Amino acid sequence: MNTAVNLPALDIRLPISSLDAYISHVHQLPMLAAEEELDLATRLQQHNDLIAARRMVLAHLRYVVRVARGYMGYGLPLGDLIQEGNVGLMKAVRRFDPTMNVRLVTFAMHWIKAEIHEYVLRNWRIVKVATTKAQRKLFFNLRQMKKHLGWLTNEEVNDVARDLKVKPETVRQMEARLSSQDAPFEFFTGSDSEEDNQHFSPAGYLEDHRYNPAAELENNDWRDQSNSALHIALTKLDDRSRDILEARWLADDKATLQDLAARYSVSAERIRQLEKNAMQKLKSALVKAGAA
Repeated sequence: MNTAVNLPALDIRLPISSLDAYISHVHQLPMLAAEEELDLATRLQQHNDLIAARRMVLAHLRYVVRVARGYMGYGLPLGDLIQEGNVGLMKAVRRFDPTMNVRLVTFAMHWIKAEIHEYVLRNWRIVKVATTKAQRKLFFNLRQMKKHLGWLTNEEVNDVARDLKVKPETVRQMEARLSSQDAPFEFFTGSDSEEDNQHFSPAGYLEDHRYNPAAELENNDWRDQSNSALHIALTKLDDRSRDILEARWLADDKATLQDLAARYSVSAERIRQLEKNAMQKLKSALVKAGAA
C-alpha cells in the first residue's frame, strides 16, 4: 500500500550570506510528520529517491544546529561545527531503516555527534589529544566535569577511571592535556615593551639542525675523496675485471651475469668468480687509500 503524501514544493536554497541567516532559515523549514517521514524513508530505501533524502535532511537541519551549539565551549567556529554535524546527518539519512519503528531524529543523533566529535578532536589542539576509543570517551566526559571542578582529587580520579573503565593514570594524563595550551612558534607583537617575549618563544631557543655548514663541507670532502680513491682503485684492475664491475654496478643499464658471459664466451659462474675477485681487490685498494 502506497502511503505517499503529496507535499508542496519546498525552496531548498539556503542562505550563505551569514550564519545567523542560515540558522534563521533552517528553523523555518517545515518538520515532517511521522507518516511523511516513513514515506520518504521508504522511497529512499526502495527506490534510491534522492529528492526524498533531501527532504529528510532539510527537515532535520535545525536539530544539527541545536547539537552543534552544545560544543561551542571548545573555541571552534559554530559554522564549522554545524557543517560537520550536517555530514553526520546525511550519513544517518542514508543508513536509516524505516522498519526500525524509530524516528529519524533519534537515530541521527549518534551520527551527528560522532562527526562533531571527530572535528573537535582534530582541531582542538595542534597535537591530537585523544587517539584511542577510551581516550576519546574520556576527553569529552572529563572536560564536561572540569567545567565545575578544579584539579581532580585522587578519589575523583578513581571514580572516573572506574566509571569509564580506564586506568587512573590515563585520567591524570588526559587531565594534564586538557589543562595545556598551544604555544605559538613565534610571538608576534608590535610593541617594543614585549620584545623580551621573543626569547621565551620556541623560535628564540630551538636550534635549526637542517643546515650545518661544517658537516656539509665534511660530507662533500669525504664524497670527493671516496670518488677519487674509487677511480684510482679501478685503474689498477685488469681491463676485463674493470669492465665487469662497471657493467654490473656503475652502468645505468646494468648487465646480468649471462650478458657478460656471452660477451666473454665463458660461463656465468666464471663471470661471478671474476666479479668477486675484482671486488676483493677493489676493497683492499680502498682500505689502503683510507689508511694513507
